[in-house]
Amino acid sequence: MRTSIIRSERMAISYDVVNGWTVLEVDGEIDVHTSPGIRQAVVELLGEGHRHFVLDLCFVPFLDSVGLGTVVASTKRIREREGSLRIACPSGRLLKVFEISGLHDAYDFYVSPEEATVEAPSADGLAHWPHGEAGA
Repeated sequence: MRTSIIRSERMAISYDVVNGWTVLEVDGEIDVHTSPGIRQAVVELLGEGHRHFVLDLCFVPFLDSVGLGTVVASTKRIREREGSLRIACPSGRLLKVFEISGLHDAYDFYVSPEEATVEAPSADGLAHWPHGEAGA
């Protein structure tokens, strides 16, 4: 059952738990105006005990450098809790932002949230971040 965390004119953030993963669905642009909402959602969910995340970008048409910084900052918070982060549905445009920033190899990207949640989270989570998983 999807639970809404933030709903505004510019963005909606909701989550669902699937196979041990907290799938955080973002609907809207991730920029200087909306990034604080993502940060707030991750902090709230970590506070509730969630550790393994899939950031669902299926409904995100735009990601700027501030938004990318929010993804990195959120990753660091998740790593501090020995959690995991996967990114689902990045469009070609969003992947380009990760490539230009040099962060493409630091994340595991999946075509869909369903693909990202097929396997349950592993015990090592983000232990190797920002260098990606061995063999990934």
